[in-house]
Amino acid sequence: MTELVKYESADGIATITLQNGKVNALSTPVFQELNAAFDKAEEKNEIVILTSNLGMLSAGFDLKEMQSGGPEGIQALVATGSRFTIRMLNFPLPIIVAVPGHAVAKGAFLSMCADHAIGIEGDFKIGLNETAIGMAMHHVGIGLAKACLSSRFMHRSVFNAEMFTPETAVQAGFLDQVVHADALKDTIQRVAKHFKGIDLKAFGMTKQRARKNMIAELEAALEKDLSEPIHFGGM
Repeated sequence: MTELVKYESADGIATITLQNGKVNALSTPVFQELNAAFDKAEEKNEIVILTSNLGMLSAGFDLKEMQSGGPEGIQALVATGSRFTIRMLNFPLPIIVAVPGHAVAKGAFLSMCADHAIGIEGDFKIGLNETAIGMAMHHVGIGLAKACLSSRFMHRSVFNAEMFTPETAVQAGFLDQVVHADALKDTIQRVAKHFKGIDLKAFGMTKQRARKNMIAELEAALEKDLSEPIHFGGM
C-alpha cells in the first residue's frame, strides 16, 4: 500500500513529504498520516520539514471526497483540516514548510502555519481560491487569514480569491522567503540549522504562550464550523 505521507528522520530533523497523486489532494487519510507523522516527530523531539516532491505543495482539499460526501462530508473534511492546521500553529517544535511550486487553498494554509515557509522562484500560484470554486470560507479559515496575512492582503485573498506569485506571497504572509529552485535544499538546511541552535523547550513554550489566545479563537471558530453547513457549489 502506497504511503500518502513519507516520513524520514535524520540528525534531529523529520522530513515529512506529501505524496498523494498529481496535486497532493488533502483527504481524510492524508490528514491521518500527517497526524501520525507529527506524533512521531513530537515523540522524537525533531524539527519538522513539511514538503512535497511535486511542483506544488498541495492544491487543497480532496474535491472528490468533498463532492461524494455531501454537506456532512464536506463539513467533516474541513473540520479535520482545521484541526490539523491548529495543531501546526500550536506544535511545540519548529516547523519549516518548503513550497516547491504552487500552494492553493488548504495547501496555502499549510504554508501560513509554518514557523518558516520557503517558496521558490517561478510562474507559480499561491493563495486561497475558495470563493472562486464556490466555497464560502469557513470560520477557521477566516481566523487564520486574519492572524497570519498582512491586513492589506486579507480581503484580496479571502474575499476575492486572488492568487499571488511567490514574491507577492511573501508580502502577503503566505511565505517568509523565496529562493531559486536550485537553492531550496540548502536553504532548508540553513533554516533547520538555525532552529537546532535554539533551545527547543524554550521555543515551544514561547510559541504556545504567544499563540494561546489565537488558538482559543480558532477552536471557537471550529465549533461554529461544526454547527452550521459549509456552502460549497450549491450543496
